[in-house]
Amino acid sequence: MAVATQTMTDEQRKSVALEYLKAFDNGGTTSGGGSILDLFAEDSQVYFPKWGIAEGREQIGRMFGDLGSTLKSIKHDYANFNWIFSGGDTIVAEGTSYGEHQDGPWRAGVPEWGAGRWCDVFEIRDWQIHRVFIYRDPDYAGRDTDRYPWLAAKAAPTVAAAR
Repeated sequence: MAVATQTMTDEQRKSVALEYLKAFDNGGTTSGGGSILDLFAEDSQVYFPKWGIAEGREQIGRMFGDLGSTLKSIKHDYANFNWIFSGGDTIVAEGTSYGEHQDGPWRAGVPEWGAGRWCDVFEIRDWQIHRVFIYRDPDYAGRDTDRYPWLAAKAAPTVAAAR
């Protein structure tokens, strides 16, 4: 782990996090034409449910490849984000997204219990992401309902209509 050398403001950290989210919406390409992986420190970590923790750019690239191969499109609703600043290197972004997964489309709130709401916890210093833990339901299309009794009856008409 590198020693922090540059002081960053919360708004600067937020700009790095936004660049990361926008790169996802742009197929992994940043606004400057680089790779999303360029936003990460060499020894960074990323967590995604049902994948685990990826350590370092190589594993993070593999994780993003695995996740990206299941998505046809994704868009984040930037105007509706909630930002929480710690006063240190940690910031939290909470928001919604929509798009199309290999299993079907999703949109936050459709249905209300479905995918699309997420929360990312970032550690950003020296203009690089050192850690991001992503908290969201990896069942983008809302098909994993049989295991949840409170969803099984509600989901049957919704999932059938989406097909």
